[in-house]
Amino acid sequence: MASLLEAAGQLGSAREHCRRLLTAFARAEDRAPARQGLVEPLSRRELDVLRLLGSELGGPEIARALVVSLNTVRTHTRNIYAKLGVNNRRAAVRRADELDLLSRPRNGRPRAVVRDE
Repeated sequence: MASLLEAAGQLGSAREHCRRLLTAFARAEDRAPARQGLVEPLSRRELDVLRLLGSELGGPEIARALVVSLNTVRTHTRNIYAKLGVNNRRAAVRRADELDLLSRPRNGRPRAVVRDE
């Protein structure tokens, strides 16, 4: 977009307007990207699958661990990918880590802090 604005600014009549847009464009690039949450939250079972996606287990092993069919694991995985906006396991785990989804306990409640005194 910036290169198009620069080219348009060379043509003449819109130089000042292009200069203002380029200035605003540069400011927008300098800002850190906002951390986006999920539009639709993951279900408890999707979180279970997501945790296991971060392990070395394959699909059939995840299905056995959760006592569901492989097709169910695939459906949950497809839903997880869609909700996180990714297309593979590694990216799903990385995105979940960015959103701090994997550190949440299974019941959705905050973990109790236990201190040794």
